[in-house]
Amino acid sequence: MSKKQKPKSPLMSSGVKRGFRVYATVVLALTLMFALGTPAYASDDPLAVVNNLSDFIFGLIRAIGLILVGFGIVQVGMSLKSHDPSQRANGFLTLAGGIIITFTREILSVITG
Repeated sequence: MSKKQKPKSPLMSSGVKRGFRVYATVVLALTLMFALGTPAYASDDPLAVVNNLSDFIFGLIRAIGLILVGFGIVQVGMSLKSHDPSQRANGFLTLAGGIIITFTREILSVITG
């Protein structure tokens, strides 16, 4: 009786597959090393650092708000097509929440004066 042999892949042999895996791992590691290895520059003014961090955080909050606004618009549009009043209400709530989140910085500056 002969042993059943694994059918050979017509595209790549096992050595080529192993070499490709090693190559892909090295490329991924180098890409991550250069992409995530950014230098941190110190600032003389600590208040400028806090302001930059505040700008960054409010930018992230604004991006999340814009995503919610877009999702709310899609929900309202889908509810109008399917004639679903509960989905329409959820869409308008998501839309309103996204607008409030988008303009959080301006709302806080109006409240604090």
